[in-house]
Amino acid sequence: MDVAFVSEFTGGQRVFRYVDAASQDSPVCAGGADPLEESYCQRVVDGRLPELIHDAHELSVATELPVTTALPVGAHMSVPIRLKNGNVYGTFCCFSHAPDHSLNDRDLAMMRVFADLTAEQIERELETEQTERDISDRLRAVIAGEGLAMAFQPIVDMGRDEPIGFEALARFSCEPTRGPNVWFAEAAGMGLGVELEATAARLALADLARLPTRAYLAINASPATVASGRFDSLLGDVPAERIVVEVTEHAAINAYEQLEAALRVLRQRGVRVAVDDAGAGYASFRHILRLRPDIIKLDMALTRDIDRDPARRALASALITFAADTGSTIVGEGVETAGELAALRRLGVDAAQGYHLGRPTPLSDIRGPAALALR
Repeated sequence: MDVAFVSEFTGGQRVFRYVDAASQDSPVCAGGADPLEESYCQRVVDGRLPELIHDAHELSVATELPVTTALPVGAHMSVPIRLKNGNVYGTFCCFSHAPDHSLNDRDLAMMRVFADLTAEQIERELETEQTERDISDRLRAVIAGEGLAMAFQPIVDMGRDEPIGFEALARFSCEPTRGPNVWFAEAAGMGLGVELEATAARLALADLARLPTRAYLAINASPATVASGRFDSLLGDVPAERIVVEVTEHAAINAYEQLEAALRVLRQRGVRVAVDDAGAGYASFRHILRLRPDIIKLDMALTRDIDRDPARRALASALITFAADTGSTIVGEGVETAGELAALRRLGVDAAQGYHLGRPTPLSDIRGPAALALR
């Protein structure tokens, strides 16, 4: 056969999805389309043409079709591609320009095998496409504001034992139930990461006026979101000196220039910069060296059991010395016990956050002497 192809029936058209042709000059090419009613494919599916044709010019119903002479079509085999629901996706076809009387039922049976294998592959592709549409739909619903709210976790000054800031953390109440990291990772994978982060940042900024006036608001943003300029545009006329952007990225960044340029714009407005998860891996140390943050946040992998682990204390101490030499401040994350808090205090950590000091809560639940003292 000179040409083989998989076609899809859609919108009254026969669309060539996959084509293998012996000649590069073949008029049948992937992505091309023609009217379904004028095709062999439709007539094979509805029974007007047989699945196996040795010589198209011997059949009047074939010679009535202009394509028979135009291509020309000699021998032709075509079988429907049926999906699991019984619907006809299209056909698997092949033809030669010359007649071929050697073709037989065994050849046609092999075509049906190929069509079944093709149907299985198409089913997988359609399921993947549907899954991606479902993911995109639910992400866009969240981006529009459905099922997304912000919680705020206090960042406590070690000297005064009072909140000096609050980190805004996204909370998702929509299905499926899973952690925020999964939602943001899924959005990034669908090309919607910046949009979702921008929505979370907008919600957080809307609550800034209701936070204690001397407290800053820390908002997480990936390098992609910062570099896009979206974060800067969201600030509007908010007091930028009360904003800390926490650069969250566990992987290495290959090109820092655009990110550094965007951060310069934010810093000129008064925004401070924090590097999140310091100590979680090599990438975070590189971020510290390149971005020169105002705040370095020790990852919970470093603060966990720091009161009982000399190695963790040694690494934290090195970062504290580095911060002092570069004018940064240190925040210990993930503090869950009094022992961890006491160890960080002895090391000279500036501030801390974690369940031991306060869980993330809705803004309406931020109350009490510690919060009120900052008004």
